[in-house]
Amino acid sequence: MALIPGKQILEEARKKGYGVGAYNVNNMEQLQAIMSAAKETQSPVIIQASRGALKYSNFTYLGYLMKAAVIENPNIPVVMHLDHGNSLDSVIKAVDLGFSSVMIDGSLMEDGKTASTYEYNVKVTRSVIEYAHARGVSVEAEIGTLGGLEDGVGSGNIHLTDPKEAKKFVDATGVDSLAIAIGTSHGAYKFKGAANLAFDVLKEIRALIDIPIVLHGASSVPKELIDEVNKYGGKMPGATGVPIASLQEAIKLGVSKINVDTDGRLAITAAVRKVLAENPEKFDPRDYLGPARTALTNLIITKMQNFGTAGHAKDYTPKSLEDMKKLYASK
Repeated sequence: MALIPGKQILEEARKKGYGVGAYNVNNMEQLQAIMSAAKETQSPVIIQASRGALKYSNFTYLGYLMKAAVIENPNIPVVMHLDHGNSLDSVIKAVDLGFSSVMIDGSLMEDGKTASTYEYNVKVTRSVIEYAHARGVSVEAEIGTLGGLEDGVGSGNIHLTDPKEAKKFVDATGVDSLAIAIGTSHGAYKFKGAANLAFDVLKEIRALIDIPIVLHGASSVPKELIDEVNKYGGKMPGATGVPIASLQEAIKLGVSKINVDTDGRLAITAAVRKVLAENPEKFDPRDYLGPARTALTNLIITKMQNFGTAGHAKDYTPKSLEDMKKLYASK
């Protein structure tokens, strides 16, 4: 089954009423953990790399690791996705690496921090769609901005998506999926006080647009992971995330893709800290990266069960990028 377009996986999820987790990757152990979880639960999966992660790995290293994950799991539907591309150039690099889906975050300027104008967002999104669709690659864009900062991305300010502007944007660009802002935030410190999402905004957007909806900044920041990190020397007071119940409600209301990054980082960090604190004589990276990989696998298994993807790998008759090129060309 292997590599499939982002458009296919999200449309299937929307049709069946579940949410597909999109899990950020930086290294081999993360990829192995995510794919082990997908295999264990028989789930379709999106493995995504940010600009920062690709740059950290000199682009080709992580790109080839992601391809290896696809090759090693022929019975799992996998999307290789660029997270928060900030320009046509970043998208071109990802497409050249073989990604089947890209995000262009035109809600921010190319520095990844400064909020853009609506007109700029439309212009850069159109340029990406023209390039990507000609190669069968699906495109995600964003309207509104999230709070918090993570991996060099984020304005630090929350600007909820205007439903009418969302519809106008989708009509103007022809984008395949849309990331919206309903109160989530990048990073581990998402809320001060109660965690509240603007479900009324989500309902209105769902009623106005007919493409899959994406939720960024959707890690749950489990208390047990924070406690484990802090127990072994970490300092993360007051870290809070999006409750699983809120994510499940968002899925019911029409969200098809849920981005998870922080939770994976926490699982890995907690496991590494524990090994090194309890076994200070250890210095072989395998001694702490192995347990970190296991911890992340278990976390992702739970996510896949909570999001409803478990058991759905068998539903797919995969489309190739060539199939998508023909589909896009016919419109």
